[in-house]
Amino acid sequence: MIRNIIHSLLLTALMTVIGTLGAQAVTVTLTVDDGQQRTAGISEAERNLAEILTEINRSQAANSELQNGKLKMDDFARKSLARLWGAAHFKCDDEEVVERCWIFKDGSMMVRSIPLIITQTENSSQMNEYQEAVVEFNRNGVVTDFRFSLSSQTGLSMTDCGTEDIENAHIIQQQVERFRTAYNTMDLATIEQMFSDDALIITGTVVKTKVLSDSEKSAFKVVYNRQNKEQYIENLRKCFRRNQWINVTFSELDSSDDQGACAGITRSTKNPNKYGVRLRQSWKSSSYEDEGYLFLLFDFTPGKDPEINVRTWQPEWTDIKRKNGHQQPDDDISTLGGFGL
Repeated sequence: MIRNIIHSLLLTALMTVIGTLGAQAVTVTLTVDDGQQRTAGISEAERNLAEILTEINRSQAANSELQNGKLKMDDFARKSLARLWGAAHFKCDDEEVVERCWIFKDGSMMVRSIPLIITQTENSSQMNEYQEAVVEFNRNGVVTDFRFSLSSQTGLSMTDCGTEDIENAHIIQQQVERFRTAYNTMDLATIEQMFSDDALIITGTVVKTKVLSDSEKSAFKVVYNRQNKEQYIENLRKCFRRNQWINVTFSELDSSDDQGACAGITRSTKNPNKYGVRLRQSWKSSSYEDEGYLFLLFDFTPGKDPEINVRTWQPEWTDIKRKNGHQQPDDDISTLGGFGL
């Protein structure tokens, strides 16, 4: 009996070693724009990101928990990475990562388009799915955030709608990525923190207005429900409890509409601290799925962290299973103009 136990333990240890040896080490090179100084913090960021990606590959190969306690990350980044790993295992499929490093006014840095492959998840539809990560650093190269990114195409379209304040546009993109990641990891605390206390949430729901015979089509309409922050968070808590997994993705709308409502980020001409974001949202979970239009109104009041004042959502289809009843974005609830801005 004891011999069998020892044999089992040795076999487990051996498989772990084999898995670890098979893990792919990663090197990182960060480039800077012409005219920007290459600081010691950038070199430190390269080393730290390489260590993190190598640890991710080691943990993925060994099918083990991430050992991120000694990695140079702050608590927020450590928790963000742990939540992502808890929702799905992934690996960096490139031995050498060469990416541009964005440097901001305060010395903080950001690297986008880190290539990842989802390799293990409860949601089988995500297996072997390509994903990109965004990593942020302080001026000393310590990692301050690790999150999944919007698609590259979406990221470009979000900053392509006449927004002159590029740094704020990047911050909004950061906030949207964190917003999405928080849903996918069921991080209610982060979502709650992102909304202002007096936030307005409007959600469209499809209802059947007339039940007809099998030979006829039923009639549907969209009705809108208004919630405050407290109500929305409580409903979201219940949603997280009844779902084993959630996969939320964002993509760009096709184009600006006839009224000039941009499909990316727009800045209010009446209040320059207000920014609107329009996106298409796909929601898939263990119990429900839908597609619709998402609008977020951000407040960039100086001296405060960016907050979401308004979140609206409307379904794209009245019958998503059959792709019937296609709806256009409702400008009354999905543009700055709809809120007098």
